[in-house]
Amino acid sequence: LIATAQRPIILAGHGVILAEAYDELRAFAERTDIPVSTTLLGISAFPESHPLSIGWPGMHGRLEVNQALHHSDLIVAIGMRFDDRVTGNTSHFAPHAQLIHIDIDPSEMGKVFTPTVPLVADARTALRALLAVVSPTQHAGWQQQIQDWRVAAPRVIIHTPDDPTPQPFDILAAIRQATDGRGTIVTDVGQHQMWTAGFYGFDHPNTHLTSGGLGTMGYALPAAMGAAMGRPGEAIWVIAGDGGIQMNIQELATIVGLDLPIKVAILNNGYLGMVRQWQEFFHQGNYSETRITGPDYVKLAEAYGAAGFQVRQGSDVAATVAQAMRIAGPVIIDFVIEQQANVLPMVPPGKANIDMIQPPPTTGAHA
Repeated sequence: LIATAQRPIILAGHGVILAEAYDELRAFAERTDIPVSTTLLGISAFPESHPLSIGWPGMHGRLEVNQALHHSDLIVAIGMRFDDRVTGNTSHFAPHAQLIHIDIDPSEMGKVFTPTVPLVADARTALRALLAVVSPTQHAGWQQQIQDWRVAAPRVIIHTPDDPTPQPFDILAAIRQATDGRGTIVTDVGQHQMWTAGFYGFDHPNTHLTSGGLGTMGYALPAAMGAAMGRPGEAIWVIAGDGGIQMNIQELATIVGLDLPIKVAILNNGYLGMVRQWQEFFHQGNYSETRITGPDYVKLAEAYGAAGFQVRQGSDVAATVAQAMRIAGPVIIDFVIEQQANVLPMVPPGKANIDMIQPPPTTGAHA
């Protein structure tokens, strides 16, 4: 299958990270010249600056990645479970593809799609076995087709010059620059989670921690505590919304008590943003129970004994992030962003992955 496929895709999931199969995945992709897409929990399993990395699929992924999956003739799925945020409407997912499914959990085999070749195995073990037998292949034409789709797709606006408020993509870029892309990024659940997954740019193994599956709001702060304890001396950044951060905000007491150098970026839009977005798109703007209030995060940080800053101007983003990095202990930054910013593109519920709501045409810097 691998030798004869003309339009193959590797879908790498969390199992690659759990197996620490980073080198094996990269070697397999390079030998077979197969483009690599990572699921939400698979992000940071494969460097996103690599020429074979095509990005993130599914509900909030890139249109060209979903197009590539739709037109593929072979999917090599490694340590992933075909959840609905990846597949969209399963009856329209990758209709032309054969499937090699590698997962350590036998219950995943055939649960969503019947694999052509099921391989119940640890990701590293399976990839090493494949590397022992696969021959080099070339897929330059297929890669060019994906690139053409990328160029043709409506671009996501990452910076609007006439908007003075802090913009999510500028915040992410400032954090990446301040950490040289080597920090561990821990996201909560919501719009900020999707922005981070889609646009941060993860190049180092297991540096993206997030809550998939159940989508547990409040995850980020305690998860960052574990990351800080397990990776002493490394930069640890929480990226959270003003809804999720309030669900476990009391953990600041533990963070300060242990003097953990965690930096917290709150993307504060005064809403449960993802729910508000769904109400805008699918409920005719009938907003219900999504407008929220919150504390003065600067005063709250200081009350716990941490440093706190508020940023209302986009021009202050980079300097404030750099200042936070110079502080040895925990820091909270309240970024007051545009209230009704949306995460786009987006697959509507029940639709095929290629039927995405696209960003509106506008001016500005594009991704």
